[in-house]
Amino acid sequence: QVQLVESGGALVQPGGSLRLSCVASRMLFSIYTMSWYRQAPGSQRELVASINSGSRTFYVDSVKGRFTISRDNAKNTVYLQMNSLKPEDTAVYYCNTQVGRSDYWGQGTQVTVSS
Repeated sequence: QVQLVESGGALVQPGGSLRLSCVASRMLFSIYTMSWYRQAPGSQRELVASINSGSRTFYVDSVKGRFTISRDNAKNTVYLQMNSLKPEDTAVYYCNTQVGRSDYWGQGTQVTVSS
């Protein structure tokens, strides 16, 4: 079964930066699209960024120019570099992929942007 484990969440000040990591196991990582979602309290989970097997990327408008998704297939890891963080970015961030008929999610990592 696919396993995804996120790390890197922290408390940061507005304008600061964080890099989130998601390590995948038990999957042929390089051929699958990987995504980052986030969910703030009382809000729907939203897609933040995706990267496919050819490293083509997608970003939700609210993070364009600030966040960068990347992948290192040799390490089975997808990253989310977050710069110029805003309080509105506060959420639990989840790693996601679809393998076969199944959706897989990590446990989430908390990002809090506050003074």
